[in-house]
Amino acid sequence: MSLLFVLAFLVGPPAVLLTVIGPPIRGWPTTDQLRAWLQQPLTEETLTAGLAIGAWLIWLLVAYTVAVRIIIRLRATTAWLRRMPLPTPLQATASGMAGAAVFGITTNTVTTTPPEPPQPVATGTAAFHDETAPKDHRDPAAREDGVTVAGGWLPWEVAEQVTAAAALVWLRRRRDYQPHPTHPDDTDLTPLPPTVTAVQAALADAPTTPPSDRTAALLEALPIGGLGLTGPGALSVGRGLLVTAVLAGQRHSPTTLIVTRATLVLLLGPAGETLGRRLPLTIVDTVDEAAQPLQPAGPAAEEFSPGQRPDEPSSGPNHQTIVLLNEHDGDEEQLTRLAATGTATAALVVVLGERPDGPNWHANSTGHLHDPHHPNMPTPRLCVLDQTAATDLLTVIASPDPAPPGLASERPPLPNAGPPKLSLPRQVARREPPHLSTPPRQRLHLRVLGDPQLLIDGEPLTIRRSAGLQVLVYLAIHPNGADTAQLTDAIWPGLPRHSLTGRLYTALSELRSTIRTASDLPVVNHSDDRYRLNPAHIDVDLWQLHATIHQAAANLTHTTTAWQAVLNAYTADLATTRTWPWLDPHREATRRRIIDLCAALAEKEPDPHRALQLLQDGIRIDPYNAELHRQVSWASTELQPWDRLTNNHG
Repeated sequence: MSLLFVLAFLVGPPAVLLTVIGPPIRGWPTTDQLRAWLQQPLTEETLTAGLAIGAWLIWLLVAYTVAVRIIIRLRATTAWLRRMPLPTPLQATASGMAGAAVFGITTNTVTTTPPEPPQPVATGTAAFHDETAPKDHRDPAAREDGVTVAGGWLPWEVAEQVTAAAALVWLRRRRDYQPHPTHPDDTDLTPLPPTVTAVQAALADAPTTPPSDRTAALLEALPIGGLGLTGPGALSVGRGLLVTAVLAGQRHSPTTLIVTRATLVLLLGPAGETLGRRLPLTIVDTVDEAAQPLQPAGPAAEEFSPGQRPDEPSSGPNHQTIVLLNEHDGDEEQLTRLAATGTATAALVVVLGERPDGPNWHANSTGHLHDPHHPNMPTPRLCVLDQTAATDLLTVIASPDPAPPGLASERPPLPNAGPPKLSLPRQVARREPPHLSTPPRQRLHLRVLGDPQLLIDGEPLTIRRSAGLQVLVYLAIHPNGADTAQLTDAIWPGLPRHSLTGRLYTALSELRSTIRTASDLPVVNHSDDRYRLNPAHIDVDLWQLHATIHQAAANLTHTTTAWQAVLNAYTADLATTRTWPWLDPHREATRRRIIDLCAALAEKEPDPHRALQLLQDGIRIDPYNAELHRQVSWASTELQPWDRLTNNHG
């Protein structure tokens, strides 16, 4: 009916207008007609023509809107069909056997019970916990699709390396943080770039595996000695090659990367040179400088297997040196000489553009490479990235800026330096339920420290959708609430926001339905376009932790009792079993509030033994923090003379 109504609306008005009034334009007006119109503009004929033109414009607007909606639907359907996983041979065999068994039962008149069909064989397909997870992210058994982000596409091995680099960033921030009792420094808690969080989200629900060692193998698909890249995807492939090579160099120490300054600016923009200084690569100005690190190990013929052509993919060891430049970095003679040197040393020389001595492969926008002289050869697919995505990934891979000199050599504050002044998160106004004579209603408890769970009278409630659980944890961390945009950006990073509102509403509806089935208490309130947890009906362990920290910071006379209360409240890291990308800044901020309090109490503690114990407790909270280890070492050294003095007095 909707289709018939749309067709009638598109066909009916033009037919009526053409039949009653005729076409909107019957030719250009003559001079006499223009003169008559200027003398008397409002006539029956001109008003009719104006109304007809307005009707035609309205119809064109409606037709344009319908056409745009149809194109969007077609694109979505096409993308869904491309992502729809095809059955593996084992799955097809199992399905065929099951189908044959079914048809055999319906057509066979034998009354004996047929044998049960064989159980399906596990094929290793990733079982995502959230049905809204991207369907093109597979497990190691089906990694050919890789990970799609807003700025391009990454092979699964490269995505794993990016995730490992992101985790290393947070470990580095934990190591370098300086616990301070009065002015905590949280300037380094900024979230990672959007491209990185999108990759993390894609791998969040996938099976946890160590980063693959096949990153360097992606480069082995290229011919020995290198090649030239032409086509619309040359620069995108060049950026992906830059990221892949840097990651391969981090896991495979023999791999080095040499890039010209002009190529780095061409790929990454004006900020490329500044970023390049923080990356494990060698930046040169000319082609001759790029050839200097290449030391020939022998005749070029020794580098090839018998019968192997120079333009065939390498099957030997990984390329130890990669040179990345563009066709304008040097003249034909220089590029040819560099290519010969690269072939002699088994280096991979990649020219973004036409290479004088060949081979030249065509790179399309999806990252597929094609050798025009050997069309039957397999076409490898490399990482493709736009400038923004490549910069995001390299920013995470790059080494951090050096710390100001002298910061790490300062002595920790002496005891009794002053009262601690902690900047604590805003507390949620806790309201006690009214006292009733009837039996108490069910009480809900949300546990976000450790494995997130919603408990009803101590019993865990199963929340099927990962998005629903993320909403609960996000609102627990943000007691003042969050709007739709904040929730969708956190749960589904890197995806268009307008396409995620329906997912959020579905997750919230199912979450409320699940809670309503077990309890009639309203947990998630929605007002002023903001979602909030109702503190009158739900307890959150994170809120209790914040209150305990506040009380401990104010109680400086009984440090042992106050600190023990904090340790009892801090049962584990924030959602420690989850790898949601948006969690990292909040998890680290919560951990820092604990070790800040530890430093504050240790500074105020007059007993050196107790101060040392407080610092050791802080190390158990965050064993990666270098400053806590330094303070423990200093406190242990200072404690020895104090012990001797105590023994002498005794």
